[in-house]
Amino acid sequence: MSLPNKKLKVGVSLFVRKGEQSLWENGIFQNVLFLAMLLRQSPIVGQVVIVTGGGDGGPQEAKRMLEESPVPVIDMATAMQELDLMIEMSAQLGKDWVVEFRGRGGKVISMRVGNDYVIDIERMVFDKPHALLISGAPYHEVWTLPEYATTCVPYFESAFRAPVRTMPHLWHPVVLERAIGKLPDGQGFAYQPGRRRWRMGMFEPNICMVKTSHIPMLVCEVAHRANPDITEHVHAYNTFHMKDHATFNGFANSLDIVRHGLATFEGRFPIWHVLALHCDAVISHQWENAQNYVYYEALYGDYPLIHNSHLIGDCGYRYHGFDCEEGGAALLRAFAEHDANLPAYRETARRFLSTLDPEAEANVRTYTAAIEHIYTTA
Repeated sequence: MSLPNKKLKVGVSLFVRKGEQSLWENGIFQNVLFLAMLLRQSPIVGQVVIVTGGGDGGPQEAKRMLEESPVPVIDMATAMQELDLMIEMSAQLGKDWVVEFRGRGGKVISMRVGNDYVIDIERMVFDKPHALLISGAPYHEVWTLPEYATTCVPYFESAFRAPVRTMPHLWHPVVLERAIGKLPDGQGFAYQPGRRRWRMGMFEPNICMVKTSHIPMLVCEVAHRANPDITEHVHAYNTFHMKDHATFNGFANSLDIVRHGLATFEGRFPIWHVLALHCDAVISHQWENAQNYVYYEALYGDYPLIHNSHLIGDCGYRYHGFDCEEGGAALLRAFAEHDANLPAYRETARRFLSTLDPEAEANVRTYTAAIEHIYTTA
């Protein structure tokens, strides 16, 4: 088999519901946009579209959410008739749709950008509403990210009965810059050196065990015990729904940062708004989820990032695994060094962030080669 004689028309699926919806709700919405940006640069792609599906919204809702979308938005029926390649991302495709699309010669890739193994197991064990469905849809290939090599690649290979390929994670500041542009005069998204004490922020979603605030809280606690003078406040965002849970309450109230009145438990807010007003440092933790837009956004604003990710190069201040003591030491080191080392920190971050650019030649080449492989072997 070989590529068609014409350039490909490619769609990326987007889950859209009626009512208000934002690119800041979760990373996958932005990932759709970034993948579309990349595909536009591929020499084998003639047109890229975003395809609405999964929810009760349509192209008009999608256009409002995407604002200045760089590509057209179409519905599933139009996609069936017009596309050569469909990439399932934000909205899962129905098995019957995939079978029919393949029957008319189309190719289908499932791009998995969440830790579906853990999410699925939690939802089965704790009787939560389903997320990923093993529908039996016949994908040509499944794409995922390096952060899921351990947990998800074997799961996808067996459950989907399809080859699995790890692909580069993509990020671009276009969405962040658009949001920053709406900040009032005098507010900026940039670390401000010279503060006597830091306001810490943690932004883990706390809806799945791969990203929770427990270790970041302990990191702040360890640093506070060692040097109480560095902490002005600890903002634990995305924890408001847990603050009255007996076990979480007991855990939180055992900490000095809580008993000394330094920590508060907050709702969900866009990171660009919070960092501009209330935080000087980002404290994070992940388990098998080492590539996160929160990291990239914090690095873009030169904020000190205390993290345990092995997939962001030399950026930030790293601790390993679940080591809260090392995390506390990393926070203390950041407080001691960040202002003096800000130019070097910024340069390291910029070099790393450039590797995520959807329009970077290396990324375009990798995705193009993966599509070519499907057409020449599948």
